[in-house]
Amino acid sequence: MREFNYSKIKNQKWDSEIMGLIAAIYKEVGKQELYLKQRPEQLEKLVEIAKVQSTEASNAIEGIVTTNTRIRQLVEEKTTPKNRNEQEIVGYRDVLSLIHESFDVIPISRNYILQMHKILYSHMNNPMAGKTKNVQNYISATYPDGHTEILFTPLPPYETSEALDRICEEYNRVIGNMELEPLIAIPIFIHDFLCIHPFNDGNGRMSRLLTTLLLYRSGFYVGKYISLEAKIAKNKDLYYDALSKAQNGWHEGKENAVPFIKYLLGTLLSAYKDFEERCALVGTKLPALETVRRAAANKIGRFTKQDIRGLCPSLSISSIEGALRKLVDLGELKREGAGKNTCYYRVN
Repeated sequence: MREFNYSKIKNQKWDSEIMGLIAAIYKEVGKQELYLKQRPEQLEKLVEIAKVQSTEASNAIEGIVTTNTRIRQLVEEKTTPKNRNEQEIVGYRDVLSLIHESFDVIPISRNYILQMHKILYSHMNNPMAGKTKNVQNYISATYPDGHTEILFTPLPPYETSEALDRICEEYNRVIGNMELEPLIAIPIFIHDFLCIHPFNDGNGRMSRLLTTLLLYRSGFYVGKYISLEAKIAKNKDLYYDALSKAQNGWHEGKENAVPFIKYLLGTLLSAYKDFEERCALVGTKLPALETVRRAAANKIGRFTKQDIRGLCPSLSISSIEGALRKLVDLGELKREGAGKNTCYYRVN
């Protein structure tokens, strides 16, 4: 089995792009702390929206979908799931809520990862819930002509438990001894987790939940207010591309994790920028029409009512709908489509 030794990484020289991303993220962390002190109640509304978006997006990446209305009912109102997709969605909701509420007392260990996986499948009958894989899995891609190619072969089942123990031990050691910058250690841990691919099902979703947990435990709370999963889902080709590049030579310990580190840090920084933008909208007491007008001014190309809801957490959905109608009547926005396919774009 390949070695998991994060000590060799601490002596690695990182390029200026990675160093720049890390510096920019720490600058944003300082700004966020200030915002949270100034208006904690107003920002609480961002938390509920981010929970809905994270649950929806992380499941959608894996093809697990339901309607916008049902997602909100399942996450906000905790209604009973009606089918398999909804059972998987509420399992994700439960683990995400657990991380939000108790991240500081959830250690990074194989047993805790297995327990979270068990909760992920707690609303359905999955005999492998909370257990490492019992069959070899493969990371493959299906192309437009219908043929499938194996892109990467993860560790075999008999090596999986020990490998999970090792990445947890190494991560805890370098973080505990402050040997490695958390913003480097976190993407490396997640990348190793995805290369091990420890479960028969749910590896991608578990990796995103663990990303949130590790970030929170190191003091990076932006995912609580801005959905990192939604950002990944929006550009999932970039996510898979970075992962694929970083996996080459992994079994021999010769991989180059830099593409995945840059991808994750770039996503994190983008979320912090979104947070700042939303704080500016939350912080100004304006009529609904003006709030929606300013939110729309931040959008390029087509956008939906849900996009505006994300930017205007203080407004009800009916206030947003009313303001969008008014802006269409005023000729500031154009409306396209109908029903759930309705979208808008700016006229100038």
